[in-house]
Amino acid sequence: MPPASASPGWTGPCRRPDVRFLLPAFVAWAIAQVTKLALSSIRQRRLNLRVLAETGGMPSSHAAIVMGLTAAVGRVEGLASDTFAIALIFSFVVMYDAQGVRRAVGRQATVLNRLVEDMVHMRGIQEDRLRELLGHTPFEVLVGGTLGVLVGLLPF
Repeated sequence: MPPASASPGWTGPCRRPDVRFLLPAFVAWAIAQVTKLALSSIRQRRLNLRVLAETGGMPSSHAAIVMGLTAAVGRVEGLASDTFAIALIFSFVVMYDAQGVRRAVGRQATVLNRLVEDMVHMRGIQEDRLRELLGHTPFEVLVGGTLGVLVGLLPF
């Protein structure tokens, strides 16, 4: 059996990543982040750069980046490819987590914060508040995913 380095298509461990897949994903993510910053700045009437490091908000940059990657893989490799199937499943998991699991954790944080407030009033115990906005609404995920698909379909 020939060594792995003799196989056709082997280009070594230092192969450059294929920009046809990465560029659409990162462009979709950047557009989502800039949009999130703009919407937040308009809403708050001031520039708030912290929104770029926070979770949640409109649109979901998580959904944008994974769907940008998935759409680019589908465009380049084809919708019947194994790579597209893997990317699509990965995207569904990420988007479900962005709007389902993390949103539920945020709701639990709200309840825990109320319990802590009651304990402060009853016993004087002081605790830091938990972050309550952790996830996205389904609409935020939908908008981010749509943005990702649109960017991923562009020919890079």
